[in-house]
Amino acid sequence: MMPRYKTTPAYKIWLEHRGKPILGKGGAEILEAIIREKSISKAAKNLGMSYRYVWNYLEKINRVLDEPVIKTYRGGKQGGGGAVLTELGENLLKEYKCVEKYLGELLADEEYWEVISLKISARNRMEGEVLSVEKGDVAATVKIKVTVPCVITSFITREAVEDLKIKKGDKVAAIIKATEVMVSKEIE
Repeated sequence: MMPRYKTTPAYKIWLEHRGKPILGKGGAEILEAIIREKSISKAAKNLGMSYRYVWNYLEKINRVLDEPVIKTYRGGKQGGGGAVLTELGENLLKEYKCVEKYLGELLADEEYWEVISLKISARNRMEGEVLSVEKGDVAATVKIKVTVPCVITSFITREAVEDLKIKKGDKVAAIIKATEVMVSKEIE
């Protein structure tokens, strides 16, 4: 039975190290604000957080990783203290943003969710037989003879070929998106 209301998937992301959380959305915002403001106190103020909270958050990350994510500079008579991200801090933020972007695109891809829930229109799915499999170091080429008189070639990852245990003679389905041909197989 289908629900009477439309739902949308939601998610929260955080990075962990040895099972301990180190960076979530709020932490990513803190690191981004430090890049922008070049100061912990200005970053905290800009985010509407207390300096103490931001400092403690950064210290917690440092303790878990045994390495600092920011480098601070003391002010002097001229003023001018500040903070910048270390290479580790930059890499953590980059990794978080990469995962966030990937999941955001994945959740926004309605065609992907149709495939997962098997709501695929007949014109986009063709049954066929694998004619050949060529495995490279990273990717594989799978030639499929479909029941409609034509042959479809799909360029997929080697890992996908191995996970699906695709070999010559297998019965598979070619699922065609606007930009790619995916391959599915019922696992025995």
